[in-house]
Order: sequence, then structure tokens, then C-alpha cells
Amino acid sequence: MPKMKTRKCIAKRVKRTASGKYMISKPGRRHLMSSKTSKRKRNMRKDAMLPSAHNQRLQKALPYGV
Repeated sequence: MPKMKTRKCIAKRVKRTASGKYMISKPGRRHLMSSKTSKRKRNMRKDAMLPSAHNQRLQKALPYGV
């Protein structure tokens, strides 16, 4: 059976923690930052955990991990 391909679009956006959860960077940081409050910009700096409902789909898309 041939090797499974990794979905590169997801592999570049997601990293996996040691416990098996997936982390993403929060959206909304590219442009139009002047209209956002300091608190909102500060909270966007931290990485966010993806909900566990996505785990099964991500494991299929990333067969060899990230």
C-alpha cells in the first residue's frame, strides 16, 4: 500500500502538543489592527487550543503527525 500524503495546508497552521492536543494561532492578526483594542490584540498573541471535536479529522489529514 502506498504512503499516505500529509495535508500541507493544515500542517503549516497546526502544531501538536505532547498530550496530543492541537494548537493554532488565533485569527485576525494580519491587518486592520488600529481598530482593535489593546486587550483584544494582547489576547490574540497567545496560541489557542482547537476543540477536541476536530481531532479525528486532523489525525486523518496528518497521518504522520506534525
